[in-house]
Order: sequence, then structure tokens, then C-alpha cells
Amino acid sequence: QACTHPCQCPSQPLQCPAGTSHVLDACGCCKVCARQLGELCSLQKPCDHHKGLYCDFSRIHRGSGICLAHEGATCDLLGRIYHNGESFQPTCKLQCICMDGAIGCIPLCSDDLRLPSPECPNPRRVKFRNKCCEEWVCEEGSEENRFETAMAVFREDPARKPEPNNLQENCLVQTTEWSACSRSCGMGISARVTNDNPQCRLEKETRLCMVRPCDLPREKTKKGKKCVRTPKPRQSLRFEFSGCTSTRSYRPKFCGSCTDGRCCTPYVTSTAEVEFRCPEGDFFQRKMMFIKACSCHYDCPRDNDIFLATYHRRMVGDHV
Repeated sequence: QACTHPCQCPSQPLQCPAGTSHVLDACGCCKVCARQLGELCSLQKPCDHHKGLYCDFSRIHRGSGICLAHEGATCDLLGRIYHNGESFQPTCKLQCICMDGAIGCIPLCSDDLRLPSPECPNPRRVKFRNKCCEEWVCEEGSEENRFETAMAVFREDPARKPEPNNLQENCLVQTTEWSACSRSCGMGISARVTNDNPQCRLEKETRLCMVRPCDLPREKTKKGKKCVRTPKPRQSLRFEFSGCTSTRSYRPKFCGSCTDGRCCTPYVTSTAEVEFRCPEGDFFQRKMMFIKACSCHYDCPRDNDIFLATYHRRMVGDHV
């Protein structure tokens, strides 16, 4: 199909299934829903390269192909084997993909937390019949205790009660520590819960994290020492995330390794915005963890951890 210039793209916003990338067509004009493993593909319907898929034209003729994954390790989840590049739903609440032996998942249900607020004094999650995800329901209380219930997250001021249109000024900010990185090497995810927003509601916040590159060479330990907590920064590098690359280079600190069975994890971190550029020409920004200091200990995460890791060691003090 010939390309036309100027580009003529649909005016309606692109609606793709959960976990499906938006990629440019072969003309470099319009965003389309990327084809997944085993689906038919063409120049106008490209495969999801963010998941390592490519269009193989050798098996089907007439300008069509089939999306295949580059060779990689399979994934084992609860006794079931998934191929590299394969998408699957282990439950109705998760959409997952196998990527070279690691499993990455995105939630299909909102897991946000809510504190009482003037417009919703008694929030409650309810499971409805024939629905997978629970939904928030705001139970109405009496006008007398409406503000009293909401005061749990607001500064106490006996002179006046918080006005609904002045919530942020009266909000008592509550923020948890960042969780441990979801992967012991390579790019992972760290999360926390905070109500530092205009609505003063507890919401989940995430940042990218990299404890160490997976190809980080083992540093030589000094005489009498068994651990290298923080190896000297190597040459500058660019971060890669979902097929996109950071627009600038960095010289980050990484956590080292031990010879006595201990593991090193981040202890003091900071958070900064990193801008990424994708092959399609799009730009986006994500918060990312930068390590200031590491600690070595025996409370180690499991081997071959994945995005579904259950390791919950907390990091101390996040410095912005």
C-alpha cells in the first residue's frame, strides 16, 4: 500500500488492548496497534518491537507475514511454560508477557488507595458480581461527621475546617518509602504510595530502577574485604527502557557484589526525571532511581527474580 503525503491519520484516539504498544506504520505517519506474537503483520501493521517481535515474511505470501519472537529463554509460571514474546493472562487482573526468561506484568485493575476526603468521607472497595475488579464506592455519612472523618489526613486546625476547594493547603502529606527494585539486575520498577496531590488521595507512584547492569563485571575485593558495596562508576551510558533510549548519558552508581553469600542492595537513593526517545520519534519522561549508597546483607532476594518478585526490602531515606 503506497504512502500518501501529507499523512492522513484517523481523528479518533487510538484504542489498543492493555499491554499493546502504539507504533508507527511503515510510512512513518500514523500510530497503529502493534501486532502480537502469532498475529498476521505487514508494513502497515508492524509487530510489537518493544517486545522483541519481528515480522517474518517467509511463511506467508502477498505482502503479509506473521509476528515471531527473536530466540530467547522461555518462562515458567506456576508450572506452565510460556515462549519468549508470548502474552498471557494468569488471572483476570493481570496481563503478562514473557521476555527472554523474565515475566513482566501490568495490572488490569486499578490498585489505587483512597483516604477519606470531604467529597468521599467513607470510601470502600466493593466486589461486584460478574466483574473481575473491585470498585470504589463512596458511602454517604451524616453532614455532622462528614468533615470529622476526613480530618484524618488534614492538619488539625480548631479555628476552621478544611474547605473542599482548599484541600492541598490543608493536606497532611503522607508518603511511604520506595519499595525494593523488582529486578536484581537490568531495568526494573520501584513503587511507593503518597497523597501528595491536589486531591490529597493516596495513590501508587512508580519509578524505574537499575541496581546493576546484568553484564556488570565482578570487581576485585580489597585484601581482608569480602564485599564491594559501590563499584566505581564506569564510563557514561544511556538507559534503555521498552525499546527507547535516554536522550542524555549518565554515570550512575551501581551496587556491587560479595564473595561470602551476602548481596548488595540500594540503601540511600535519589529520584530524578529521565527523558527517553523512542524509535518512532516520541519523547516521554519517567522518574528513575539513582543510587547514592548500597548496603550488603544476608536478606537477599531470590535468584532469577522477575517483575513478579515478592522481595520487599525497603530502602532508607529518598533524597530528591
